[in-house]
Amino acid sequence: MLYFLSHRFSFKSKNGLVYMWISFEMVLNIAMTLMYGYVYLSLFTAFFIGNIRNTVGFFIMYGLHIGFTVVSIVAGYFIDLDLFLSQTPFIIITVIGVVLLPFTLYSRNKRENLEGELETARERIEELIIVEERQRIARDLHDTLGQKLSMIGLKSDLASRLVTKNPEEAIREIKDIRHTASIALKEVRELVADMRAVKLHEEIIRVEQILKAAEIDYEILGNTKTLNIPVLMENVLSMCLKEAITNVVKHSGATKCKITIERNYNEIKLCIIDDGKGFNDKLNIAGNGLKGMQERLEFFNGSLKIDSKLGTKISISVPLAITHQKGNE
Repeated sequence: MLYFLSHRFSFKSKNGLVYMWISFEMVLNIAMTLMYGYVYLSLFTAFFIGNIRNTVGFFIMYGLHIGFTVVSIVAGYFIDLDLFLSQTPFIIITVIGVVLLPFTLYSRNKRENLEGELETARERIEELIIVEERQRIARDLHDTLGQKLSMIGLKSDLASRLVTKNPEEAIREIKDIRHTASIALKEVRELVADMRAVKLHEEIIRVEQILKAAEIDYEILGNTKTLNIPVLMENVLSMCLKEAITNVVKHSGATKCKITIERNYNEIKLCIIDDGKGFNDKLNIAGNGLKGMQERLEFFNGSLKIDSKLGTKISISVPLAITHQKGNE
C-alpha cells in the first residue's frame, strides 16, 4: 500500500518532489526484496524513471535504481538462499527489465520530443517562407507597377491640361500612357507566371523540348511523378533545373546531357551532367543564374555543387529531415 501510494504521488508531483517519491519507492523496493524476496515492484519504479524528461535526473535515478536493485538481490541471496534460488529465473528477468525498460522509454520519449520539435520547426519554416514570398511579391509589385502608375497619373494630369491648349501634344501624352500601361500589364503577367508553381514533370517535358531543339542528346533518369515532396520545394527544384539546362544550351556547347533525379528518406538529389567546355578556371557563381539557384536552395538548407573539370556537373541536394515525416513514405 505504501509503495502504490508513493507511486501515485510521484506521478502527480513536480520538480524535486518527484525524485523524493522515487527515492522512497527505491527504499520500499529494497525492504520488500530483503524481507520477502519481492523484487518485482522495481519494474514499476523502472517504468516511471523511463518517463523522466530531465537528462541529468534520469541518469542519476537510473543508475541508483540499478545499483540498489542489484545490491539488494545479492544481499538477499546471503540472507535467504533457498528463497532466492527458487526465484532466480524471475529475478533475472526483473533485473533485465530494470536495466532495459527505463532506457527504452527514455529513448522513445526523446525521439518523440525531437519529432515534435522538427514538426514545429517545419511549420515555422513554412511560415517564414510564406512571409518572405509575400515580401518578394510586394517588392516586385512596387518595382513593377509603382513607377509606371505614377507616370500614368502624371501624364494623365498633363494630358487633361493640354486637351484645350495643345490637342496634338495631349494625344501624344495619351499614346505614351497607353504604351506605359501595356508595358505594366506585360510585366504583371510575367510576374504572375513566375509565381505559378511549376511541377518537375512539367519542367522535364519543357527540358526535353529545349534539348531536342538544340540538337543535344539527352538521358533523363528518375520518376518525377512519384517524388511526393512539398510544392514550394518542387517549384524551387524546377526553377533550378530550368536554369541549369538554359546554361547547358546557351553556354556549354555540349552534345550530350544527362539528368538524374533521386529521392531517398533523407534528401532529394538532382544532377545535371554535360560534356561541354565547362566554366573558366575561376567560376563566377554570381553569373549564369547560379547565384539565384543558390539563394533559392538556401530556403531549404539545400546545397549546390559544381564540378567543371570534364564538362560540367551540377549537383543539387535538398534535405527532407524537416519536411518529411515518418508515415508519409
